[in-house]
Amino acid sequence: MKIALLGYGKMGKTIEKIAIERGHEIVIRSTGNIKEQDLLLADVAIDFSVPTAAFENITGCFKSKVPVISGTTGWLEDYGKAVEICKSEDGSFLYASNFSIGVNLFFELNRNLAKLISPFREYEVDIEEIHHTQKLDAPSGTAITLAEQIIDNSSKKGWQLDNAGEDEIKITAKRIEDVPGTHTISYRSPVDTIEIKHTAHSRQGFALGAVIAAEWIKDKKGIFTMKDVLSIG
Repeated sequence: MKIALLGYGKMGKTIEKIAIERGHEIVIRSTGNIKEQDLLLADVAIDFSVPTAAFENITGCFKSKVPVISGTTGWLEDYGKAVEICKSEDGSFLYASNFSIGVNLFFELNRNLAKLISPFREYEVDIEEIHHTQKLDAPSGTAITLAEQIIDNSSKKGWQLDNAGEDEIKITAKRIEDVPGTHTISYRSPVDTIEIKHTAHSRQGFALGAVIAAEWIKDKKGIFTMKDVLSIG
């Protein structure tokens, strides 16, 4: 499979290594906006660029009829617009805030725990995420996904970074050197605390999941998530 890497930072280079190990070829390594004609060299594109380039990269793939998966966060105000363009171009698109197989299993655990605890109003929930100091956005896309899952399955109305109201989930974002990603959900009552936690040991899990998603989406049409890739739910 011929892969275009849209974004060639640390994650892009880790994806490249895993893709080559799995027998694929990297035909494009882009650090900025990609030209649509260049995309014709690829069977599939993997976007881990920057928020300011993501929308143009992704929609360029739709127009070039190249399936694209994206793990770039910080651009999601334009996600709905990207989906509409994908549909109009009969394209293929998979966005995930996190491609790690472990994190996607953690998402399911988080959703189910929120449902179980929802009737017990004595528990207050908060989220803590820790990432490396080079991460540009805060909170992480993964933390936002976790918060949105809890909101969909509880009485909470929204989330806030650092300072949250009574009907909101507090998210704390910490930036520490060389931390690939740690997410903790805590439910606290006057008598006990329930916690679930995912700790990434390296970028390998994120990168492997992205390559698996790229392998899966090739030759498919439509809008997908990692639940489709992993046959969850």
